[in-house]
Formats: sequence, structure tokens, C-alpha cells
Amino acid sequence: MAPAVRLRGAAPRALLLPLPLLLLLLLLLLPPPPLLAGARPLDAHRHPSVRKGQQPWHAALSSGPAPASATQEVPYAASGPRPPRCGVPDPPDGLSTRNRQKRFVLSGGRWEKTDLTYRILRFPWQLVREQVQQTVAEALRVWSEVTPLTFTEVQEGRADIMIDFTRYWHGDNLPFDGPGGILAHAFFPKTHREGDVHFDYDETWTVGDNQGTDLLQVAAHEFGHVLGLQHTTAAKALMSPFYTFRYPLSLSPDDRRGIQYLYGQPRLIPTSRAPALAPRAGVEDTNEIAPLEPGAQPDACEASFDAVATIRGELFFFKAGFVWRLRGGRLQPGYPALASRHWQGLPGPVDAAFEDAQGHIWFFQGAQYWVYDGEKPVLGPAPLSELGLVGSPIHAALVWGSEKNKIYFFRGGDYWRFHPSTRHVDSPVPRRATDWRGVPSEIDAAFQDADGYAYFLRGRLYWKFDPVKVKTLEGFPRLVGPDFFSCAEPANTFL
Repeated sequence: MAPAVRLRGAAPRALLLPLPLLLLLLLLLLPPPPLLAGARPLDAHRHPSVRKGQQPWHAALSSGPAPASATQEVPYAASGPRPPRCGVPDPPDGLSTRNRQKRFVLSGGRWEKTDLTYRILRFPWQLVREQVQQTVAEALRVWSEVTPLTFTEVQEGRADIMIDFTRYWHGDNLPFDGPGGILAHAFFPKTHREGDVHFDYDETWTVGDNQGTDLLQVAAHEFGHVLGLQHTTAAKALMSPFYTFRYPLSLSPDDRRGIQYLYGQPRLIPTSRAPALAPRAGVEDTNEIAPLEPGAQPDACEASFDAVATIRGELFFFKAGFVWRLRGGRLQPGYPALASRHWQGLPGPVDAAFEDAQGHIWFFQGAQYWVYDGEKPVLGPAPLSELGLVGSPIHAALVWGSEKNKIYFFRGGDYWRFHPSTRHVDSPVPRRATDWRGVPSEIDAAFQDADGYAYFLRGRLYWKFDPVKVKTLEGFPRLVGPDFFSCAEPANTFL
């Protein structure tokens, strides 16, 4: 056989591959193309982690431009979850804290006046009208307490702040999306719809109940936008873009700095005398109730209290919607404060209050009563007639006995025995208050101390009642102010 002949300069025979396989090989050998501007790797689309108890109020902004008035955001992708959120977008640089020292963020506008009006156009179906009005007033009050701002409700005409509960498309090109998703949105000052606040009618609106969407917290957040604040990165701030069910509602130091940057400190109202209250140092850095501006609250040294109750081992005095809190005989910092800051939805003033053996707290006002489990409302408003009481309101409630198993209601010169287990008085026919020897026929408040003594208040005086001798002690009545609030003793102790 003749040997194979190789021609000079001839290349060896090439391996022939099918064309599709060649193209695939070529693609594998080429370097990956760079990401286009605005594109993100797949893992960048994962939702941020949410701690238990927190729900983000809004998601990332869309790539399109936001309206100049900054009122609503594009929701999450349809394939992913849509947690409840505020409809106001983040500022253009998002919520990144890089290269930014201050926390609070401003919208760029503010009201040029401090006395503002507001009007509620429509109401959610889950809440009664009065409850919504009270909740809105309370949400505005968290801002007015730390600024010179005042808010007055009007019933007709155009107000500075127009509040509405509406659905889907509602005239501002920013439709709601039914239950969940977007909860509410608001318009900043100096925009084309300044002062407008819209709530999604289809949400399950509640007050003080984490089984739905708490109106107080959402409203207070939206009113921050209406006044000129943007979202903040500060932890536990009301203007944070994360909805957290937390009571009592209060402003964080960051919220306070932001709103006071826009409107300044609250006005100081001159008073004839300063109340003898405990020092308030350190309140700013605690979770205690923030102190109210001087002159805005009643004077404990001059007050005739509406109700007094021992709650969780502490003594609470109530007057005109405010509460004083004494622990171990000492007034706590930050008081007096609005009672509704502890018990959301509680009307003010209250006529009577007590804590039963199961730890439920009962409040009475007029012909209605409320029951709370701690700071959470569980019943009310409900009519007094359900308890077997008819006619005028009760004036005082007394828990009696070491087991807290005897409850007495007082009205005028009468009293009833009440049973919380059956939620009824033992008889609709009252007994005469003269059974309590030495106690005045008409009282304003009553409570029992840890040693079993009962105290009855009328005006600025109180009587101490001996449970063994079943009569008032000698040396009484005495003044409430000096004995409980360290007020100066007047020359005439019987005013």
C-alpha cells in the first residue's frame, strides 16, 4: 500500500460541527453583557425582610417620574404580596441613609399660618361618626401639642384640611386598590391639592385594635405629610414608612424635631401659678407620655377631680380629659397627659373608673361605658341600661374588699352593688349612701388603697373610710392637693 502523501502547506482536515452547536459554543465563550442602566439582578427583586409586628407602608418607587405633589406609589408586582402602606412616596433619593446626617425629611412646603381648619367629608362604615371625629382630633393633637399649630373642625365649606374616605378612582388620578395595599395618601403644602387627605374606604378601619387597620396611627402619619414632613429612616418614628401597631401613640424625638423645624416650639401661655408637679427631666428620652405645654392642663392643686382609680397598682386621677399617674405616692414624669393617650378612643372627661378582679378597666361617661384590657378597648361605647342602671350618669365607682369582688356605683345620695361577672347591678332599686357613715351624700370619686381603706372625694376634699369600724376616720376631710400632689397648704384648709 502506498504511503499517505501530505502536500506541502496543506492543513490537517478540520472537524466539522453542526451550525447550531457552533453558535452555542460561540455564545458560551463570549463575556456576559453589562447590565443596562436601571436593570437589576434577579435577586434585587426580592422583597425586604419585615420584622414581626411590622408591615411596610409602601414599596420601591417605579422607574417612571413621581408627581410633583408626591402622593402615591406604584405597588409591588402583581405576582408578589402587597403589604399595607402609605401612598406617599419616598423622597427622590429614597430612604438610604448614606451621606445624610439628619433623619427627618421635609417636603419643601409648609403652611404660612398656624390656625388650621379641617373637615371630614365621609366616614368609614365600621366606625360611628363620633368615634371617627374623636380619633381624627386625637391624631391632629399629637402635632399641635409640640407646635403652635391649632386645628378646628368645621362642618361645611372648604377647610384647610379636607378628609375623605373614598374608593378606587376618586378624582385625583391616584386610585385606591381595595383591601390591603395602599391605605391612604395625602398632599403636601404648596401643591395643587394641598391639605387633601384620602383614606381607602375598603380597609377594615379600627381604633386601638390590631385586627384591622388602626385609624389613629394612619391618620397621624398622613397629617404629618399634610403639614410638610416626608418619610424618615429614624427607628420608631411616626413618619417611618413602616406601619407598627404600637400604643400609646406618640411622636419620636425625630418627628418632634422635624415638625418644630417647620413651625417652631409651642406657645407658652402665662399662668398665675405653676402647679406643684414632680420634675420632668429625662422625659424626652423615655417612652413616657410627652408633657403638655404649660397652661394647657388643669392645675392638680386646684382641681375637683372627676374620677380616681387604682389601676395595675398605680393611682390615676382624672380631670377634664387629662390624667395624673402616681406610683408609690409619687407623681410620674410627663403628667398630666391626655387620658386618651393611654386608652385610645376614651372620651373625656370620664365620670367614673375602676379596675375589676380580672384586670379589666371600666370607664363611664354620661349614659355610656367602655371596657379595656390594658390599653386595648374590648367593649364600648355601650349603654348604662345594659348594666341595669337608668336615669342620670353615675358619679363614682368604688372597688371594695381584698379580692376586688365588691363594686359599688354612687349617684347623688344613692348607691348600687355591681357584679362584673354578670355585668348587672344586684337590684335596680338603689340603697341610701348614709350606710357609709361619715361620707358626704354626694361624691365625685372613690377608690381603695392597698391597705383596704376607702377614699371618697368631693370637690377638693377627701374622706378616709375605715373598713373595720365602717366609718370615716377622725381628722377628715382633708385637702387632696397637699396630701397627694405636694401642693402648698392654704391658710384656710376648708375652702
